[in-house]
Amino acid sequence: MFVVTGASGKLGRAIVHQLAQRVPVGRLVAVSRNPAALADLAALGVDVRQGDFADPPSLASAFKGTKQLLLISSNAKAYGGDSLGQHRVALAAARDAGIERVVYTSHMAVSHDSAFPPMHEHAATEDTLRASGLSWTALRNGFYGSSGLAMLAEGMRTGAFDTAADGPVSWAAHADLAEAAARVLIDTSRESGPTSPLTGPEALDLSDLAAIASSLMGKPVVRCTHPVDALRARLEEKGLPPAVVAISLGFYEAARQGEFSTVDPALERLLGRPPIRMRDLIAQQLGS
Repeated sequence: MFVVTGASGKLGRAIVHQLAQRVPVGRLVAVSRNPAALADLAALGVDVRQGDFADPPSLASAFKGTKQLLLISSNAKAYGGDSLGQHRVALAAARDAGIERVVYTSHMAVSHDSAFPPMHEHAATEDTLRASGLSWTALRNGFYGSSGLAMLAEGMRTGAFDTAADGPVSWAAHADLAEAAARVLIDTSRESGPTSPLTGPEALDLSDLAAIASSLMGKPVVRCTHPVDALRARLEEKGLPPAVVAISLGFYEAARQGEFSTVDPALERLLGRPPIRMRDLIAQQLGS
C-alpha cells in the first residue's frame, strides 16, 4: 500500500493520479486535513483518509496498513508554523505505523546555510530521515515552474513587473515532478539517499522569462529590477508576514548565488523523455 500526504495540494494530487496509472487504485491511500477536498480521488477508488501533521493520532489512522509513504513537504513556516516539527511528527507516525520506506519532496538547493530559508527545513528533514532507520529517498526537486509563472503574472497582465536582481533557475514543471515521484515511489530497489537534482532542461532568469512571454504575447513584458531594500519595503507595506518577506527576498539572493542554476539529466532519465520547458508552461498559462 502507498500513502501520499498533502494529497489535496497541486503536487500531491498529481502524484496520486500518476500512481493510479501504475498500480491498482486499491493500493493507494490519499491523506488530507480536509478529505472532502479529495472527492475526485475517492471516485476513482482511492482510499481517502483524514490526517493532519498537527494531530499525530490522526496520522496513525491515516498511515495504518501502508508500507510506502510519499511525504509532501510542509510550507507551514511561511505562515508562522513549524515545518520541520511537522515532518518529524509525520516520520515518527510512519515508524509507529510500520511504514518501511519514505519518499520526501526535498529541493535541489537543500543546505543548512542556503540564502533561501525553506532549504534549511529540507536539510534538517533529510538529516532526520538519515537517522530514522527507515529506507528513504529525498527527491531533490528543481524550483517549481509555477513559481516562475506567479512572479511573471503581473507582467503578463500589465506589461511590467517588479523584482530584485536574480540569477538563472532550472525551473521544473509540477507534472514532471509528480511523474518522477510516482516512478521513484514504486521503485523499491533504490538505495536510501537523495536523488540527483530533478531539474528542467535549461536555466533561465526572470528576464529570460519576460522575453519568452513577450515573444508569445507579441507585446513587451518588462522586468523592472529594484534594490533589495526597496523591494522589502514594498512587501512590508503590503502587510506580508516577515517569514514570507524573508522567503521572497531569499529567493533572489539564492538565485544570484547560483543555488538554482544546475541543469541535470536525472529528471529526463527518470521520465524517459525531455522535461517540459518554461516556454511551454508560459504558453499553457496564456492559453488558459
